[in-house]
Amino acid sequence: MLSYFLVVLTIAFTVYGQIVIKWQVLQAGALPLNSGKLWFVLKLLLNPWVISALLAAFAAAVCWIGAMTKLELSKAYPFMALNFILVTLFANLLFNEPVTWPRVAGLVLVVLGLVVGGAA
Repeated sequence: MLSYFLVVLTIAFTVYGQIVIKWQVLQAGALPLNSGKLWFVLKLLLNPWVISALLAAFAAAVCWIGAMTKLELSKAYPFMALNFILVTLFANLLFNEPVTWPRVAGLVLVVLGLVVGGAA
């Protein structure tokens, strides 16, 4: 049971990181077209929110390592597809990114893949 909880934590940390990075990139504005690209990226890398997202990625990796000590990769990895679903939902809710019918169809296929992969 702990191993599945670690998979859930892996997903939660991953989704958090993706959402926070998108949020902070939107806050920073567009990437400069000429000079200043390096400063733009360095400023983002020193942003406390971006640092928290990078730490979340590290925490996700640690949780995944813990989960892999007890679970078969082929059983646990299909759950990582939940990242696609959760990031899409949060991107829609927080950033008003469109959820089109083709995207919904793709997410339905992901869910079907989870059901089939989890049952195998």
